[in-house]
Amino acid sequence: MSEVEHEDLGSRRRYVIHRPEGDAELTLSVLSADKVIADHTYVPEALRGQGLAEALLEALLADARAQGFRIVPLCRFVAGQAGRHPEWADLFTR
Repeated sequence: MSEVEHEDLGSRRRYVIHRPEGDAELTLSVLSADKVIADHTYVPEALRGQGLAEALLEALLADARAQGFRIVPLCRFVAGQAGRHPEWADLFTR
């Protein structure tokens, strides 16, 4: 699968997959040490349908479990996936 990189920019974070066609990304705003807002997911049109958004979300979920933070899913993609996966309920909050 694609290699997901994590960029920590202080109050902003980004999970990104670099490809020649462009970057797929999931962006976050940090509210506190234990809460982030997943605010946007973007995959360039040429890369859609390859599971990149899912890979980005999986990386975010793995970090949330490992680091003990919860996610406010404002992004439509993240919110939709959270609704489809009740087993992730402990990772999400309002």
